Amino acid sequence: MFKGLITNNMAEKVLDLFDEMKIEPNQFTLSILFNACAVLNNNRAKKTGKKLLAEMPENYRNNNITSTSAIKMLMKFGDVESAERIFRSIKTKNIITYGAMVKGYVGNETFEKALDLFEKIDIELDDVIYTIAFNCCAKLCNDRAMKIGKELLAKMPKNYRNDNITSTSAIDMLMKFGDVESSERIFRSIKAKDIITYNAMVK
Repeated sequence: MFKGLITNNMAEKVLDLFDEMKIEPNQFTLSILFNACAVLNNNRAKKTGKKLLAEMPENYRNNNITSTSAIKMLMKFGDVESAERIFRSIKTKNIITYGAMVKGYVGNETFEKALDLFEKIDIELDDVIYTIAFNCCAKLCNDRAMKIGKELLAKMPKNYRNDNITSTSAIDMLMKFGDVESSERIFRSIKAKDIITYNAMVK
């Protein structure tokens, strides 16, 4: 029921149903509840989400799905410090956990922190992380961001270049850096261009 409600964008009803529950939520239910609170991001959601987190059993914290949902929720609330605390407590981090943190930093406009964490990632990056990193570098647009952004682009796997979202983020970043020539090169290499790709070039 919870999953069906969140899938149909009925986050408020998820919390209504939770209030009627007479049993403790398991890890799966907690993840859905954290997602619902993140979507709503109102006073009720913040109160419920933080209460759930405070009462969450310790052994659930090592479940990456549950902890990542909690991180996303806290980042949506603007509570970066609590999100960092949960992130540090996760023993085995995966790319989704890193992605939630980096995206959360960018969403809260703490771009330097996003790059700090990005440089510590010691596992293979996916297209989502590349996209977030390019967006972050474009926002900062300082010497450090330019260096990291261009290094990332140089080592990005070739198959990601056919992902329009990732390539468009790279084009936008390079345009912000004033590197029109490199932007044009990526643009030409994209096989199936869409309106967003064209807009990134025109903009």
